[in-house]
This record gives sequence, structure tokens and C-alpha cells, in this order.
Amino acid sequence: MPAMPKIPPSQPSLFGSPEEPDERFDPDPRMTLGEAMEEPAEPAPPAGPPPSPSESTARRPWWVGLLGWLMGPWVKVEVEPANPGEQIDARPVCYVLEDYGLSNALILDRACREAGLPSPLRPLPGDPLGRKRAYVALSRRSAGSALKAAAQQFAQQLALQQGQAAPAHGKTRSESLSRLIEAHRANPRLDVQLVPVSIFVGRAPDKASGWFSVLFSENWALVGRFRRLLAILLNGRDTTVRFAPPVDLRGIVGEGLDPERTVRKLSRVLRAHFHRIRAAIIGPDLSTRRLLADAVLASDPVKEAIAEQARRDKSSLIDAWKKAHRFIWEIAADYSHPVVRSVSSLLTPVWNRIYRGVLVHHLEGLKEAAPGHEVIYVPSHRSHMDYLLVSYLLYTKGIVPPHIVAGVNLNLPVIGSLLRRGGAFFIRRSIRGSALYSAVLSEYVAQLVSGGYSIECFIEGGRSRTGRLLPPKGGMISMLLRGYLRQPTRPVLFQPVYIGYEKLMEGNSYLDELSGKPKEKESIWSLLWGVPKVLRQNFGQVVVNFGERIPLNDVLAKHAPDWDGKAVGEDEKPAWLSDTVDDLAQRIQVNVNRAADVNPVNLLAMALLSTPKHAMGESDLLAQIALSQTLLRDVPYSDYVTVTPHTPEQIVAHGEEIGMLARTPHPLGDVLGVDDDTAVLLSYFRNNVLHLFVAAAWIAVCFQNNRRMGLAQLQRLGRTLYPFLQAELFLPWDEDGFAERIDRTIEVFVREGLLQQVGEEDGGTLARNAGQTDEVFRLRAIGHALQQAFERYYIAISVLVKNGPGTLGAGELETLCQLAAQRLSLLYADTAPEFFDKSLFRGFIQKLREMKLVWADENGKLAFDARLDAWARDARVVLGRELRHTIEKVSPEAAGPAQAPP
Repeated sequence: MPAMPKIPPSQPSLFGSPEEPDERFDPDPRMTLGEAMEEPAEPAPPAGPPPSPSESTARRPWWVGLLGWLMGPWVKVEVEPANPGEQIDARPVCYVLEDYGLSNALILDRACREAGLPSPLRPLPGDPLGRKRAYVALSRRSAGSALKAAAQQFAQQLALQQGQAAPAHGKTRSESLSRLIEAHRANPRLDVQLVPVSIFVGRAPDKASGWFSVLFSENWALVGRFRRLLAILLNGRDTTVRFAPPVDLRGIVGEGLDPERTVRKLSRVLRAHFHRIRAAIIGPDLSTRRLLADAVLASDPVKEAIAEQARRDKSSLIDAWKKAHRFIWEIAADYSHPVVRSVSSLLTPVWNRIYRGVLVHHLEGLKEAAPGHEVIYVPSHRSHMDYLLVSYLLYTKGIVPPHIVAGVNLNLPVIGSLLRRGGAFFIRRSIRGSALYSAVLSEYVAQLVSGGYSIECFIEGGRSRTGRLLPPKGGMISMLLRGYLRQPTRPVLFQPVYIGYEKLMEGNSYLDELSGKPKEKESIWSLLWGVPKVLRQNFGQVVVNFGERIPLNDVLAKHAPDWDGKAVGEDEKPAWLSDTVDDLAQRIQVNVNRAADVNPVNLLAMALLSTPKHAMGESDLLAQIALSQTLLRDVPYSDYVTVTPHTPEQIVAHGEEIGMLARTPHPLGDVLGVDDDTAVLLSYFRNNVLHLFVAAAWIAVCFQNNRRMGLAQLQRLGRTLYPFLQAELFLPWDEDGFAERIDRTIEVFVREGLLQQVGEEDGGTLARNAGQTDEVFRLRAIGHALQQAFERYYIAISVLVKNGPGTLGAGELETLCQLAAQRLSLLYADTAPEFFDKSLFRGFIQKLREMKLVWADENGKLAFDARLDAWARDARVVLGRELRHTIEKVSPEAAGPAQAPP
């Protein structure tokens, strides 16, 4: 279990009203209540006469009996000790509860009646409390009073640190307790004994507890009325009421302390008592949410941000502190082992129902490397099921589930609470414009890192709608890195994880979004209505591959060789930080792709989407699948890639079984195909593994419009285009590595009869068959997926050249490229949804700028020179004349006159 952060003694607690430090008294929680109260004092005045019979026999309110009768069947009280009356004498009794609540009062009344003790719902003699009852509480069940007191305490401490006058703060004590003490001072004859009473509805859960009961078992959190009602309904028959020996209130008043100090001392002693009893009954407070929230709000960066927020808003420090508290309470996880255990038991039959198994590969390597390290899990993000799958698998394999970075849109009623207790912490999509929120979030992440908690984050920022890995966003990586640099206690490992599906639960919604419909906002009702539909479907098999780990120290050694391992302050911004974040994010995505799994649906998609009508004869489909399997086997991508062991025949049968393939019988041979909607969804699964075939696809594309090509020219063009493919598909090689891979793939193509070696001059010449042979068909099918990438590149070059240098800004070029791609798709051929994805054009343009093929002039417009024309000439080798003419025709011009290229 990770070590909990140490909270400074002066830090106000978030689960009880704080008290000012008392230089004379700080009770040890291990002391008994009597020992804690012992202090030399003057003798107390003699007790007065006993109360009159009329005062001691007042009737309880009528509604108490009614509510007690309603609650009766749901509550069974166990009183401890068995006979508490033996330790209580004949003096008037005032009970002390840890917190207010009608249910607590009713349970206490029932326990008192069963034990033969005076009712707490009858007034004390003379009613010194002024509330017609005989019990007080240290705080309210709502955290509001505690929050207010904590804010006041913070404002006072911060003012003192800054050398300012401490602001006046409100009361931080029980008003009823204060009133009772004042009554003793005013009336020497009054002598009330205080009896602390602890109430627990449901103790710590055991293995026999139902999972739903576990969710509402007793814990350290302050809960609302509704949750308390559920706790009573579910766990009320396991209620414990523990009476402590009475406290002599008259003796405390006789100590001669001033009234405020007397109340403060008594309150602190009672709090220490209740804390000790609660820890003994339900165990210590292990809530990372409360402990980390306290640590975050006590940190210097957050204190400074609170003070700055108050200055900016012209508000009080108390209001700014409350705003920071709302932020941390919105963010922080509330990990609960009982909840994780219960949800795990619930998920097991769900996985077995909707999936045909969840396979895990390469987990043993993580188990060997993880001890002594902080592990940051960085999975691909393709479905909401990713959150549950990774945590579930780690838990069932004996590894503590991580704290998970989740979008605040998932903080739905009930579901959000379950996710939070499963380790999720929620962040907003954008934190720009809120320095206080940014400071709170950064500090929370830093506390997790320094505390040794494993973390799971999705650096793509959202789920991929196209099946490709999305460009990484460095915000969370930067927070994690800075958190480590602030306190580099344990080395950090980044663990890339590839999650592969055969069928997506969100498939239909992705289809709607790709067709132009807006993304639907998540809601609890849509989720609940969708559950029965999900449980009736078969989503095939899921594979989770743990990729090659990335030690953070290795990345730092490359980019920050002079860093000595010492802490880097929050305000320090090393020059190497930005490059380190970018390189780390890139490595993560590369290693996620290097751990890909190739399932039957991936192979079916690669084959079927290469034909105009998304259909193939059965024999052709089997041959194409076999070719893909040969390439994956003979030119392996990485040791972490896994491939389905099924034969082509088994793969086709599986596709029909899960409803992906439709068979059309025919006397000359059956035809297998998919409809248009399924084809769009299949493009998603083709894109999952497209990077594995990039070398083969590049060679095949070169022979789409060329029957013969020299090996030297093929390699030169491959090196020219590779940087763009590498950036788009997160490929692991340098240019020499890609060239070597081309050579190995050519050997397979020659062996399979797809290409022939026809000359030895200039490094050799390769040729494909003439006409429409089976070999040409198979070669075209392999190259089809990459063909559209080159078409996108040529669209960008064509639009840029057509408008001339110094005419378009990067944003304008992206928009015009997207419009051209959309028009080309509508007029001439079906394309994959990502064909006109603006982010892909953005990545291509950014790579052009990195390679200095284009640059921004003094007006922020893109300029270029003759080298771009040479690049365009190379593209003509790959793309056919008719396609090039079509692209040039649809390429738009910006408004206004275009300048001619030099």
C-alpha cells in the first residue's frame, strides 16, 4: 500500500470542525477520555439538589415514536458495553454524538431505551440547551460547517504567514456544548454528566457482505441524508452503539479556564476519543481523497494561487479557499478497496457474457520490472471499456489498480461515484483561463507521483473515432514529469498498453459522428437504457498487450544529461523540459503501436476494403488473408505484436458468426462482403493495424501505376516520404531502418510471385505482372490502405502550389485541404472517414515545416521554394495521371488573387 502523505499538524481537517492549537493541551488519541481530561484544578462547587420530577419525566415528542416505529424493522442495535448504566450515576445525562443527524438521534434513543437509560429526546432539567433534548453533537453530518471552519483556519494561517493581521473567524465549536458549559458557570447547582456515544451503521465489510451493501458500509466520509438512508436500509441490522464512561462537566468548568478555551479543550478531547473509537471499529482512515485534498490545499503553490485568486476576484481568502476546495473535491479520486473488490466480482460475469474472453500478453515483464518503481499506464483509447478493462485485469492479476485520469464528462450520478471509488479522478477538458484550477490539478498529480501511486492516463485526450492513434497531448505528461522532478524519490516507468477489440460498443455512435452528426453528450439515462442492449450482444474477443516499458530516467539522460537528480522547484522551467515531454509522448505512441494485436476482424478489414464494392470471392479473400499473415510472420514488426493463430478459413467463419460478413451464394463461387455502414466501421479496425503493413503497402503503391521500377528509385522515394508516414503512424524506425524493411518485404513479394527481379543494373529492377492477374489483384489490395495517405499529401502540395507562396496561413491551408478532400470523396470514390480528417492535414503541414520545406514569412503566411516542386514531381511517380489531374482540378484557391510561385 503506498505511503500516505503526511499532513502538517496545523492543517485543518476536512472531516471535522478544526480547533485552534492550544499551547497547554493536545490530547494523545491513545489516551482514555478520563486520562485526557485530568488536569490540576480547583475543587468544584458542591452539586445542587436533584432535578424536580416534572423536569426529568418530560415526554418525548410524538413524532419520535412514529419515526422509530418506521425504522424499527430495518435497524437492530448492539449496545456496547452490554450494561452501560453501570458506569452512569443518578446525575442528569447529556449524550455527545460525533455528528448531527435525525437517524443518529433515533438510533441513540432506541439504544437508550433498550439499555434502560434516560432518553436523549427529553430535555435536561431547566433545558440549558434550549432545544428540548439531552444530546449535543460536535459537527453536522453535512461537511458544510467543517468546510467553513477549515476555510477560516486557512485564511488565518495565510495572513499570519504574510505578516498581516489575522482575519476574524466565526465559531468553530459546538454551540450547544458551549451553551451547556455557560449554564454550569451561571448555575452552581447544575451538574450534568457528558456521555460520549459512537454510532456505526454497518461495520467494515467482510467477505460475506453483498457488493451493494459494501458500497454503503460505515467509513470515514461525511455523507448526505440519502446515502445515510440507503446505509440504514442495507446495513441497519448491523448497527453498533458504543457508550463511553461519562465526563464530569462540573469538574471541567471548575478548572478555571476562560470559556472559549474550556470549550476548545473539551471539543478536542472528544474528537480524539471519537477518532480512536472509529479507528478501532472500522479501521484507520485510508481515504486518499481526504488526505490528499488536505495536502494539496496546504501546499505552497496552491496557497499562492488561492491568494492570487482572491486578489484577482477582489474576494476574501475564505471564498478563494472554498473555490480551491471545490476544485480538489471535483478532481480527487476516492479509491476504495471494498468497492473495487465488489465491482470486480460484478464485472466477471459481464465480461463472460459480452466477450469471448479477454487475453493478456506480456504482463509478466511488467511484474518483474515494477517493484521499486512508480508505474504510469498509458493505454490506447478506443472505448469507454478501456478504463474498466485495464483496472480489472490488473486487480485480478494481483496488481493494485491505478488512479485513472478521466474526463469530467464521465462524472455522472452514481456512475461517477463508482468510477471515483475505483480510482478515477476527473479533469476538465480545458484548464486555460483558470490558474487556480491548474495549480490544484498540478499539485494533486504531484502528490500522487510523490506518494508512489500508480496512474493511468490517456495521452490522446479522447477516444479515437478512426481507429488510428491520435496525436498525443502533452499536458498530463508534463504534469507527471514535473511532479517527479519536484520530488524524485522513486524511478518512474511508463507502461504503454494496446487494447484491441473485434467489435466496439460505441460503433454506432462513431458511425454517426463520422457521418457528420454531433457527438452526443454522456448521460446516466442513455447509459442505463443502453445496458440491456449491450448485454444481448456478442463483442468478440478483447486482447490487452503490455508493450515495452519506457524508463523516465532514460529519456531524461538523453535530453537533460546535466540534471543531477536533485529536486527541481515548481517555479523552475528547465530549457529541456518541453523537448523531454514531446519525445516521451512520441515514444509512448510508438511503443503502443509496437504492441498491436492482429485479430480476425483486422485481417478481414484489410482485405475487403480494398475492393470497390467491399466484396470478394471466397477464394480471393482466403488468399488475401493468407498473404497478410505471411507478411506479419516473415517480416515481424516487433516482439510485442501478437497475431491471431486462426487459419484463413476459421477467420472467415468467425466473421460470419459475429455478423461482420454476409455470404452471397453463387454457382461460380460464393461472394463474401459487407454493407456500406459496416464498411465504415471496418475502416476503424483496418486502421488499428495499418502501421504493421506500411512497408508492404508502400511497395504495392509504387506498382499501382508503374509496371517496372528500379530498386534504387523505390528506396529513394521511400526515404523521402518516410518522415511523413512516421509522423502519421508513429513508426519506430529511422530512414535506414525503413529501407531495410523494404528490402525484406521485397524478398517476400518475389517469393510469393507478386514481383519479379528483371534486371541487375542500378541496384536491380522489379516488375509486376501485366493485366489483371491474381498477383496484381493481391498487390493492389495490400497497397489500397496507404494509397489515400499519398492522395492527402498531394492535395496539400497541390493547394499550396496553386495558391503560391506567402498566400495561405497554416490554418487556411488545413481548411482548403479538408474541403478538397471532401469534394474528391463525394465526386469520385468512396474513401475512409479519415481521408478528410483535418488533424491529419495539420500533421502533414507541421512536418513540412519541421523539414523546412515550408516556413512562415513575416506575415505569418507559408512560403516555399523550388524544393516543393521536386517533391511534387516525386508524387507523380506514385499517383496516376488521371488522379493527379482530378486532385489539381478540385484544389481550391483562397479568396483574393494568388501569387505565382517563383
